[in-house]
Amino acid sequence: MKDRTIGRLAWVMAWVGLVAGQFHAMARHNTVDGKEDLQIWTTRVWSDPAREFFGPALDWANPDAVYLTYGKIWLPVFVAFTLCAFVVRRRRRPVGFERWAWRLALSGYVLACVGVFCDYWTQWSTYNAFFDVAFLITLPGFALTLLGSTLLGVVLLRRAFVPRLTAWLLALTLPLAFGILQLTSMGSAALPVMFAFGIAGRRLARASETASTTSSATRPVHSG
Repeated sequence: MKDRTIGRLAWVMAWVGLVAGQFHAMARHNTVDGKEDLQIWTTRVWSDPAREFFGPALDWANPDAVYLTYGKIWLPVFVAFTLCAFVVRRRRRPVGFERWAWRLALSGYVLACVGVFCDYWTQWSTYNAFFDVAFLITLPGFALTLLGSTLLGVVLLRRAFVPRLTAWLLALTLPLAFGILQLTSMGSAALPVMFAFGIAGRRLARASETASTTSSATRPVHSG
């Protein structure tokens, strides 16, 4: 897969995660365990009217089945930003402490991908015995993603990484994730990371297009 394609994919899937993630959150709020989230007023204030408005998109099956189905969107979203992160890292060829920051962050991203696969793609209309195993993978993956992204962002800020917004989003991952969790579900806590690499991916795609156009324009024309 070309770097340009990966970059575009990361940008598109960040927006998919933003929108579809809220349907996943609303589906969770309809489940027995998810109703506890509504005790937080900042979640309840938007989820109650939204679930009523989008009722047909949420009540087509039992609440657990709907929740698990919408949760499946997280796998392609997480894979997209993880692939883009690997591309960005490869192009930077980091040295020193930045190399270790990348290793920590990328380990978290890969583990998070495995976690969301186990969470939603090994279970369909109801939970099974694999749920407990999935939970043990998801939690450390989530923690590593937040901590690794924050550390990486701080390093990239110090090294004047461009685009700057990517570095800032990564550096602020922890506080942003905490704020997001007051509004919606756990999957959306990764939105700062999704958009960090989505923005980097869009820049990467545009740079590749410019290089391709320049190369074509400067290519010598041979007459027959």
